[in-house]
Amino acid sequence: MTSSAETAATRTWEGLTIPTAGTYLLDKAHKRVGFVARHMMVSKVRGQFREAEATITVAENPLDSAVTATIQAGTIDTGAEDRDNHLRSGDFLEVEKHPTLEFRSTGVKSHSGNEFVLTGDLTVRDVTKQVDLTVEFEGVGRSPYGQDIFGFTATTEIDREEFGLTWNVALETGGVLVGKKIKIEIEGEAIRQA
Repeated sequence: MTSSAETAATRTWEGLTIPTAGTYLLDKAHKRVGFVARHMMVSKVRGQFREAEATITVAENPLDSAVTATIQAGTIDTGAEDRDNHLRSGDFLEVEKHPTLEFRSTGVKSHSGNEFVLTGDLTVRDVTKQVDLTVEFEGVGRSPYGQDIFGFTATTEIDREEFGLTWNVALETGGVLVGKKIKIEIEGEAIRQA
């Protein structure tokens, strides 16, 4: 019996089995666009955006590959309706004026083994800043439906205040209600389109 990686359209590059060049779309059923923020200086709040799309163009030279992504800001979900509504408001994402968050890669900064550092422009509330995503390539395969897929995990950390998300409350005990640093955690599968 052959493994799914052996039947998928793959190639070997620097000791990795990677997908052949082509266009891949983020699988909506197998993705998580999440984040972690500090709360009251003592704990973490985790959340995610339920709706996101991404197109990944795998180039002949993998280091020339590119990503574009659009996240629907109004789909933010932290498991608490009041908090989610506050995050959608003008204090934070202001989803009525800024319905999407956007990411456009500008290049691969470095790589080592299956880990790549992808540089790109992240736009939140019409503010665009360069960010570095650490991307771990998880492998390739073929789904039971005959689709070539690959998996990945990506992380970065941003300062939310650089994007105009400055709302906060000072705590009597010192510190603030919401931390400035936000960790972004993305996991997903991408499906070959062409």
